[in-house]
Amino acid sequence: MTGGVLLFVQQASQRTVVAADRQAVEDARDDLTALYREGGTAALRGEIARRFRSVEGERAVLLLTDAAGHSIAGNLGAWPASLPADGRWQIMSLYRVGRDEPEPIGVIAIRLNNGDQLLTGMVISNSLQLARIYEEALSVAFIISLVLALAISIMLGRILARQVSDIAQTANDVAVGALDSRVPTDGSGDAFDRLGQSINAMLERIDALVTQLRMMTDGLAHDLKSPVTRLISVVEQASAQTRDDTALDALEKVHQEAQTLRSMLTTALLISRTEAGFGGDLLRDTDIGDLLRDVAEVYGPLIEDSGFALSVNAPESLIFPLHRELVSQSLANLIENALYYAQGGDGIGLSAALEDGHLLIEVTDNGPGIPANSHAAALKRFGRLDPARSKPGSGLGLSLVEAVARLHHGTVTLADNDPGLRVTLTLRRP
Repeated sequence: MTGGVLLFVQQASQRTVVAADRQAVEDARDDLTALYREGGTAALRGEIARRFRSVEGERAVLLLTDAAGHSIAGNLGAWPASLPADGRWQIMSLYRVGRDEPEPIGVIAIRLNNGDQLLTGMVISNSLQLARIYEEALSVAFIISLVLALAISIMLGRILARQVSDIAQTANDVAVGALDSRVPTDGSGDAFDRLGQSINAMLERIDALVTQLRMMTDGLAHDLKSPVTRLISVVEQASAQTRDDTALDALEKVHQEAQTLRSMLTTALLISRTEAGFGGDLLRDTDIGDLLRDVAEVYGPLIEDSGFALSVNAPESLIFPLHRELVSQSLANLIENALYYAQGGDGIGLSAALEDGHLLIEVTDNGPGIPANSHAAALKRFGRLDPARSKPGSGLGLSLVEAVARLHHGTVTLADNDPGLRVTLTLRRP
């Protein structure tokens, strides 16, 4: 836009300068023509001579010729060969009498009534030089304005990028569970400051609601855990004191259900504390190969008794900061899920790799897998893909895995193992 304005000013100023010279030439033509009509050729010749003796003749160019082209009066040696006497304004390079170099001259040529020809003109070199000065000045102004505009745009871009980056960073922090993260504000009251204040107010409300929910869940799980533990103790005592087989069977079922309930409460409490960030300060550099082999050693006999084979694949000396106990519990949940749901399969794989600085731990099986449209439901808390709930489980296993992944700034993804299921636990460095 600035370039267009400067170009318009340059063209307008150049036209104005040249137009002033053209108007002066036209006025001279009109004056001489009027004098010719009153006094004829003699009066016209005398006026031309008088003008050259005055100051106004310094830039003037005049030439009067007869019908044959012979010079009568003027400061041009001869009529320009390429100039028709049609009254049009033209700019030509001509030699004035007594000059060694051609000059740019704006001329108008007309034919008089008796066949004589009159050329009126003006040297416009000063005007053209002034126009060039205008052009150069405007060009410099354009370059300066362009540099300033570029500098301002870069500065504004960096300011906007920093503001947007702060908001994006806060959103990323909240997405991985850091609900105490806030958008930096400076109190300036501009649009970004107001936006940051609105986002912070929203985050305050969300943080308060989530904190209340976590406290309620934590308290409920903690409060229920004690009576369930006492119930298990009472059932065990009753089982030790009775000899009735029917009563023993009933007590055994109650004991199993109570154990399941206690396990659910323990897992729910662990999920709540993990999502609250407990354990985030206990991340330690861990040999991932040793971790996977320890998990395989614990679950190897159970896997073999279930008719499966467990394979472990992890590079040597792969060190990564993590919470060993929580990650081990997550892998245990994934292995148990594979044992419970991978009917028809015969192999469970446990592997780890480092990609782009992130740790990827995968648990795979070659069973029936989970349909892609059920992956989201499988990750929900208390989500069960068995509508009849005929298989053991609480639906909290993958929820705990996801909470542990968020504690490590990571994610959990489910994918088709063709056949079977591939669960990828992606952990990122703090």
